[in-house]
This record gives sequence, C-alpha cells and structure tokens, in this order.
Amino acid sequence: MQFLVYILVYPFLWFISILPFRVLYLFSDGIYVLIYHIIGYRKKTVNENLRLVFPNKSDTEITQIRKKFYHHLCDMFLEMTKTMSISKKALEKRFKILNPEELKRLESLNKSIILMYGHYASWEWSIVIQNHINFSGYGVYKKLANKYFDKLARDIRSKYKTTLISTKETVSIIDDNEKKGIKSITAFISDQSPRITNEVYWSNFMGIKVPCFTGAERLAKKLDFTIAYLKVNKIKRGFYEAEVIVLAENSLEYPDYKLTDLFLREVEKQIYEAPEYYFWTHKRWKHAQKES
Repeated sequence: MQFLVYILVYPFLWFISILPFRVLYLFSDGIYVLIYHIIGYRKKTVNENLRLVFPNKSDTEITQIRKKFYHHLCDMFLEMTKTMSISKKALEKRFKILNPEELKRLESLNKSIILMYGHYASWEWSIVIQNHINFSGYGVYKKLANKYFDKLARDIRSKYKTTLISTKETVSIIDDNEKKGIKSITAFISDQSPRITNEVYWSNFMGIKVPCFTGAERLAKKLDFTIAYLKVNKIKRGFYEAEVIVLAENSLEYPDYKLTDLFLREVEKQIYEAPEYYFWTHKRWKHAQKES
C-alpha cells in the first residue's frame, strides 16, 4: 500500500517541482482557497494558538495574521516540493546566508557545530548552508511513516550534501564521528512540544509555561560543541535571508538550560516581529501552563 501511494503521488509532486515559480505561486493561491476557506485545515488549532499568545490583539488583527499564515503555509509546502528539482544557483539566489564568514570562523575553531532552528519562515532551503562550510552536514528529523517518501526526503537533501538522521540515531552517529575526528554541523528544529516525562524542562515561551526540547543543548555540552541559531527571515514571496547567530562557542561554560532559553528568546523575537511566518498549525502549547 505504501508503494502504491508513492507511485500515485510522486508524479504529481514532480510536476509541481518543475513549474516556473510564477506558476507555482498561482497554484499556491488556489491551494490557499481550498485549505483555508473550504477545508479549514487545523483552523481551530491556529486560532487557539494565536489567541493564547496574543491575548491583547483584536479579532481583526488575529484574522489578518491567520490569513497571512495560511498563505505562507501553502507557499512553503510548494517550495518544499520545488526542492526536488531546484538548481543550486536558484537555491542560492532565493535563500541567502548573510554572514557566511561566521560559518567559516566557527569552522576554524575546530569544534563541531549545532545549529538550532525554529519552525519559522523556511527551514527546507537552509540546506544551502553546505555550500559555505566543509564540515559534514546533518539534519535531525522524524522519519516519515511511508518508507518510500522517507527515502525521497533523504535523497533530496543528499543532493546538497546534507544527511538526514533520525532523532534516535543522532547521538550515536555524531558521537562516532567525533571519535573518528569527523567534524560536523547538525541542524535541530527545537521549538516544538516534547513528550512529557518527569525530567522534561519547562520554560517560558511567548508568555506561556511549556515543556521544551533540550537535546541540542545536551549534545553540545556532552561533546563540547559550538551552538548557534539560524535566524531566517522571509524577505518576499519565495526569497529568504538567514543569519547565523552564535549562542555559545563554549557550551560547557553555561548553566543547564541556559542555551535552550537563549534559543527560545531568539525565536520569540522573530514571532513578535512577523507572527504570520511561524508554524501555528503545530500544537506547541498543548501542555501550556500560564505563568502565575
């Protein structure tokens, strides 16, 4: 069944990927009408999230953010599909690294790098980073249920010298590379809600007490890695700029959870500046505890 779904859907995805960008975004406008106005995909979740973190905004303001977000969501989905066929030249034109010299400087420290992301603007096209650094590139991800689409996702990234590794195998792979003297840059998207355990770390995010992923910080401290944040901004439709912001060159000098909190502050600043580019369909605040 998985293969049947794959062979039925793949030609459609490939067709989308070869569309000129002008046509791609016209198609995105059509999908927006379907997803937002007809299906109402996760609209209840988006409304709950927006009203929770922006209690002082009016209904009109919430509606404006929500509509802009859904337009962005549709664009981003099609841009992800476009990655199947986009050229290196086009990718570098549409996703610019503003301070590539900072990557080179971090690389010169001869310490592996953890690069933290939020679900903000675009993260798919950040694979262009590999064009600016010699370290082995990894992206931590959750395996797709369909093994054929999972392989497709890994194959697409590998074209740009990035290897996807699952959360379960991350520590063993990176640890093994360190023992072999292989330096790496590993991307973690760390702003979503983890499974609740007794050991989970709770912190303030957008004025709400929430559980937080701490895997990136813990790995950085365990292996003495440099840790940075990739601040991605959407400049206009189909164009992004990213800045590497160093959180710590020496992770061991920071108290536990400090680096996680620094990361959250960076994501917050971007959300407050342009909330429509955050991934509001995720149930980030499902375990929310309001500050007393």
